[in-house]
Amino acid sequence: MAPADLPALLAVADIVHPSYPEDAAVFEERLALFPAGCLVLELPSTNLIGYILSHPWTYAAPPALNSLLRALPMPPTTYYIHDIALLPEARGTGAANAVVAQLIELAQTLHLPNLSLVAVNNSVAFWQRHGFVLTAIPALDAKLRSYDEAARFMVRAID
Repeated sequence: MAPADLPALLAVADIVHPSYPEDAAVFEERLALFPAGCLVLELPSTNLIGYILSHPWTYAAPPALNSLLRALPMPPTTYYIHDIALLPEARGTGAANAVVAQLIELAQTLHLPNLSLVAVNNSVAFWQRHGFVLTAIPALDAKLRSYDEAARFMVRAID
């Protein structure tokens, strides 16, 4: 991902996540703080059709929707997947499975014990196929509701 990708990223976000809008500053900051976890998907002869935002973070403290981080925690205690957004034409290509495997490897490289995320858009089953489990933490209930009533906190331990 590069700063020049921002207009295309926002266009993908508008299509994939219309109920979860985030400002351009969120994308810019994630890229500046942890470029290794910010990726784009382009298929031959097409425009950008997906993106990933992820970074080291603090376990059981997912950032609020549309919020700036200011800095990454030292030391981090989880690898946080902020967003995977794929346009319909990217679905079924295996891209999401490949990127999840890549993020697991990145978390292992960073010696983090787990990956975590907030599942939205009916994605719980997808994440469960990748070893993520629903994790109830009552202190997160209000934050999860800020996404929507179906948002769920999920965690995958590193093998």
